[in-house]
Amino acid sequence: LEMSCFSGDLNFCPECGNILPVPGRENTITCPRCSFKIPVREFTGQVIKSSVVFNPLDQSSSTVDREEDAELKGPVIDRRCSRCNKEGMVYHTRQMRSADEGQTVFFTCIHCRFQEKEDS
Repeated sequence: LEMSCFSGDLNFCPECGNILPVPGRENTITCPRCSFKIPVREFTGQVIKSSVVFNPLDQSSSTVDREEDAELKGPVIDRRCSRCNKEGMVYHTRQMRSADEGQTVFFTCIHCRFQEKEDS
């Protein structure tokens, strides 16, 4: 085994400073960057802790306040509604068919909320 003239946090390689992998079944830990080897016994007594924090559901960016407003989000274009004949529709695209075919464009009138689709 090698000896380093540096010492520091056991989470980092003493030679190059790279993050060391978590100890496995081998008797040594090898730095993935410079191949420096450290005996696993050096890690005796070290505790590894991890935690997962979940954001509250009401702060999630994916929640929509009102379902009817969800269909009116997106860019507004100059397209005439075929139902109310007014100008202005919101659109969004979705891949409904196989990947080698075009996307389907969904239009929603900002005045009467009429929806229509167009295969591109």
